[in-house]
Amino acid sequence: MPSSDDLHETGNAYEALNEGDDPRWAYGTGFADPLDGVDTRVPEGVDGADLAAYCLMLGDDALIMSHRLQEWCTRAPELEEEVALANIALDLLGQARLLLSRAGAADGPGRDEDDLAFLREAGGFRNVRLAEVENGDFGQAVARLLVFSTWRLALLDRLTGSRDPVLAAVAVKGLKEVAYHRDYAAGWVVRLGDGTPYSRERVAEGLASVWPLVAELFTPHEVELRLAGLGAGVDPAGLREEFDAVIGQVLSAATLTRPGDLAPDLTAPSGRSGVHTPALTELLAEMQSVARAHPGAAW
Repeated sequence: MPSSDDLHETGNAYEALNEGDDPRWAYGTGFADPLDGVDTRVPEGVDGADLAAYCLMLGDDALIMSHRLQEWCTRAPELEEEVALANIALDLLGQARLLLSRAGAADGPGRDEDDLAFLREAGGFRNVRLAEVENGDFGQAVARLLVFSTWRLALLDRLTGSRDPVLAAVAVKGLKEVAYHRDYAAGWVVRLGDGTPYSRERVAEGLASVWPLVAELFTPHEVELRLAGLGAGVDPAGLREEFDAVIGQVLSAATLTRPGDLAPDLTAPSGRSGVHTPALTELLAEMQSVARAHPGAAW
């Protein structure tokens, strides 16, 4: 189990957590408990309930987006794209495992990743609504992935300095993954936008369909603000400038026009508060069906 001395000596949370016989924990595969052997004590001065809620937010974003990407298996335009989208989905699923496990460890009741993934109703999920809306065509898929990954990459970059060593380690590992996700999506947006009139039309409509959900990404929840003030979390409002710069570069290369922004409504309910679209209920009915039909089963 890494200590604060280990972290001080390495200067890197991910390297400190990798000290030991089995450094694979952060890859999200091959374990009954992804945080086995990791110091999951809540940092001094940080409320465990807030930390758990924050990890649920980030974990649910990854879990639900992963499921939407998995739905592209057998449906993508080419086999190569099916493999690419499936790999991106697996990356996000690995992040979700770690974050949901961290949430269960932080708030005390001892819920594990499966409890949180499969035994909550839609109102208990805290993901942004961008992740949950139904899939459209491939143009919509890459437009949504570009928006999601550009935002998440900026968020993870700042989380590498989190006072919570688990969040910092997940962020360090996730940076490499999400950088690829963003590059993959950007490449396709440019290819489609600067391609045929029909491909341009499809990606432009896809971007327009997801853009009304962008404002929510940068509207802070009170938990995010409290943890940001303690150096454990990130205020998402501070990510907007970087997001706009990256999206602007991609859309310029794609010869696409950026959709108009909606004025953010700070009083409007959001996915962070458990208010979701009907699409999430339908998604969970499928995702949770086996676990609910066979409670307590192991395979």
